[in-house]
Amino acid sequence: MAMKMSNLIVLVGVIVGLLAVVTAVPGTATYYTPPYVPSSCYGFQDNGVMIAAASDAIWNNRAACGRRYSVRCTGRTNLGVLQPCRPSSVTVTIVDYCPPGCRGTIDLSQEAFAMIADPNAGKIQIEYTQ
Repeated sequence: MAMKMSNLIVLVGVIVGLLAVVTAVPGTATYYTPPYVPSSCYGFQDNGVMIAAASDAIWNNRAACGRRYSVRCTGRTNLGVLQPCRPSSVTVTIVDYCPPGCRGTIDLSQEAFAMIADPNAGKIQIEYTQ
C-alpha cells in the first residue's frame, strides 16, 4: 500500500508540473519590420524571420535570449480590425529587446505576426507559452 501511495504522489506531482508548463500567459503583441539585425542578443547574426523582441515582462536581463515561445492571437485591442485573429499559432525565438515604452508583451517580426493576425490590427491580445 505504501508503494502505491508513493507512486500516486509522484504521478500527481508530474501532472501538476506539466500543467504549469503548458499554462498560457495572457499578453499583447505588436510587430516590427526588417531589417532584423543587429539584435540585442545576437548582434549581426541572421536568425531568420520567426523571431521576436521581448518586453521587460519577459526579458529578465537577457535571460530571454534564445527562448522559444508559442504565441496565439486571442482578440483585438482596438476598433480598427474587428476580427484580427487567424486560427493558428506561431513559434518564435527571442533575439532582441523591446525597450521601455514597448507597446506589447512581445514584439513579433512582421512575418510571425502575419501568421497569427491581420497586420492592419497593429496590436493584438495573445496567449503565449514557453
